[in-house]
Formats: sequence, structure tokens, C-alpha cells
Amino acid sequence: MGVPRRRGRVGRGRHRPRRAGAALAVVDRRLPQHRRARRADPARAAARPGGRTRDRLGGRAHHALRRDLVADPVKILVTGASGFLGGHLVDGALSQGHQVRALVRPGSDAVRLGSLPGVELVTGDLTDGDSLRRAAEGCGAVLHSAARVVDHGSRAQFEAANVTGTQRLLAAARSAGARRFVFVSSPSALMRVREGDRFGIDENTPYPRRWFNLYCETKAVAEQHVRAADGPEFTTCAVRPRGIWGPRDHAGFLPRMVDAMRAGRLPDLSGGKPVLVSLCHVDNAVDACLRAALAPAGQVGGKAYFVADREETDLWPFLARVGALFDCPPPAPRIPLLLGRGLAAAVETGWHLRHRSTAGGTDATPPLSRYMMALLTRSATYDTTAARRDFGYAAPRTQADGLRALREWVNEAGGVAAWTAGPAARARTAAPVGTAPAGPASDHTEQGNTQS
Repeated sequence: MGVPRRRGRVGRGRHRPRRAGAALAVVDRRLPQHRRARRADPARAAARPGGRTRDRLGGRAHHALRRDLVADPVKILVTGASGFLGGHLVDGALSQGHQVRALVRPGSDAVRLGSLPGVELVTGDLTDGDSLRRAAEGCGAVLHSAARVVDHGSRAQFEAANVTGTQRLLAAARSAGARRFVFVSSPSALMRVREGDRFGIDENTPYPRRWFNLYCETKAVAEQHVRAADGPEFTTCAVRPRGIWGPRDHAGFLPRMVDAMRAGRLPDLSGGKPVLVSLCHVDNAVDACLRAALAPAGQVGGKAYFVADREETDLWPFLARVGALFDCPPPAPRIPLLLGRGLAAAVETGWHLRHRSTAGGTDATPPLSRYMMALLTRSATYDTTAARRDFGYAAPRTQADGLRALREWVNEAGGVAAWTAGPAARARTAAPVGTAPAGPASDHTEQGNTQS
């Protein structure tokens, strides 16, 4: 995979005036066409006499994207729309008055999406260029959330979905006249095989020469293609949320961890030290993606941004706190890191040998892997200064609010057993006694929901 060269941009670093009638012209929020958006703002609703706000759950998710300015309504293409983050991106775009075209894979569960006013469903796949061209036609912006994110697969599978698929989508969006392209990337694009705890990582950190695994490598190469595609009439950027969590996540790291705690099978892998990490509530990830799509082109074009919750999180106490919300015992017992890493290597190797001959491969994830161990035992925090500076990112959802909303959604969605069923349950059946199910190794798409 070759690393792409950047397209040139004249007058880089300065604000470039947009032509009249540009698709994403920013306008005063006080205009009449934005009264509905103002009325929907929870902060304003609470200020009205008798005003009462709460998070709307399930198919009616509402994102409190408090903004002083909004963009003229445009049609936004969202890929991976039937996945965790993709579905919330659809909700967030609708809440700002945009129309949405949702790209979903054949066979995906799109019942909720199809019930939403303002959403047009298009069936397609990142490997099908014709379907991508149909999906991009008439869209002013693209939010690219789909990817292959599982731990298992060949180089050809990862490159086809993550690299070639992104290149096809870039070409389709550009030829269709889209003005903005936001790629949902990952801090894993910078993840090395051997590195210790790291704090305050910012966008000056270079790509590694050797990545941790194929997911990390192909995510990085795809991100570089997106950044290189930036130009005067086609603004591209990447957003790097870590550990996305929140309502409607059935396959990410948090439901998997809770599933293991319920069964008493999640050991404490902290090594007796704080494991400080940056996580990102799904509302904050949505806020970042939409703000990046609407920011002045000269500020965001060709760049990548870390986004995260306001709080720096000590991972293992956080997991115990989440488990306590659902009456789960805390992670225990504490096992030495060397033993944990050896166990992860053995489980991953055995799992790959077991699935090596599976016809057509598998999209399942090993119950434990070296990658998951790294995510669960290494401190990694990220500096969001650039996102705050360039497009006003402010992480509107606090962790305390997010946990309250998560508990309410879990209760309304059938309880903790229903929440952790599905991929987590499949991982449990494959896991040997004493191992945890998959950690924060999956992404934000239909194939997986939360990423590192």
C-alpha cells in the first residue's frame, strides 16, 4: 500500500472565502428556518417555563449539539449507518435539519433507520463502486463511518474494506460534487507494537513504521488517502475518537466488559497501576464529526483530529463503576501482566488456528488478543486542543451524564442481559474459562461498534 501524496492547496492556512451559494455556507442561527433547531435544544427547553429535558432513547436519540451557528441544510451521506456510531451520526444530522442518505450493507437491520423522517436508505458496500456512486449522488457532505474492524482477517480483506473502499468513496463523493468528506479514523492509526504508557498525544505524532496489526495499518493508510484528497473544491479531514461508548452499543468494549463482569470472568489486568485512557461518548463523537463537516475549509482541510471525553479516565475503576450500575461484581482477581499477555497470545493463536480454514473467513473477534491486552493495560491519553481550536469541539456530554443516559437506555431496552447479548454472547461461548471477552478492539461500524 503506497502512502498518498497531498494535493496542493493555494493559500493554505488562511480562511478562503466561499463562493455564494456554497453547499455548507454558515448562517446566523437566529434566522426563521432555524427556529425548530432552537426549540429542540435541551438547554433552551429547560429555560422555558415548565421545561423538562431528558435524553430520547432508541430510535429517537437526540443530540444536544449546542451551537451558535449552524449550516444551511444539506444532504449528508452516512456510511455504516446501521452501526452504532453511524446510527447516531444519522440522528445528529437530522437534529440539525439536514437530510440524510444512509448507506447500509445488504442484510443489515435498517428498520429503525427506515422509520426516521428525512432518511433515505441506500443499499451498498465499500467494495461495490457502483453502489457508492449511487449513494453519493446529490450529497453535499459525506461522513464515512464504515470499516472492517475485527481482529481476524487477511490483508486482502482489510485492504479491500478499509483502504480501497475509502478510495472508492472519495472518488464517488468528489465526482458527485460533494464539498466535504469527514473520515472516522482511530488513534489506532498511530499504534505501535512496542510502546509503553503515553500521555497527551497530539497530532504532531508521526505514523509508525510498523503498526500493531492490520486494522491499525489499514486505518492509517486510509486516513492518509483522505488527507491527501483535500483540495480547493473538496475539503477532507479525519476525526480520531477513542473507545466510543453509549446507548445502542451492543458489540463494543463496554457491553463486552459488562458481560464478562456479570459472569465473574473479567480479571483485573491493571497490573496494580492506573491505566489512564481517553474515551469518547458517542454524543461527543457525533458532535466532533458534524462540527468538522461544517467548519471553514481553511481550518480543517487535510488534517486529522483527536477527540475524546473531557475526563481523563482510569480504565479499571471506570469499568468497576459501570459494572456497579448493573449489579455486576468488579473485575477480579488481579493477575500479573506477564501472565495476562501470555494468556492473550495463547488464546489468540489458538483462535486463529481454529478459524483459519473457515470458508470465506469470519468477521468474529477472538475472545482475547494481544491487541486487546495492549488497549486494556497501556495508558494512552490524547490532546484535543486542535479540535477545540479549529472547529469548536467541546465534548458536550460529560461521563456522568453519559452513564445516567446509558443506564436509562439499558433499562428501557430490556435490561443488561439484552444489552450484552449478541456479539458478546458469541465471544463468551468461544472463550476459555478465566479469559475476558473482546476488549475495545472493534470500531464504529456495522461490523463492530467501538474502537481504540
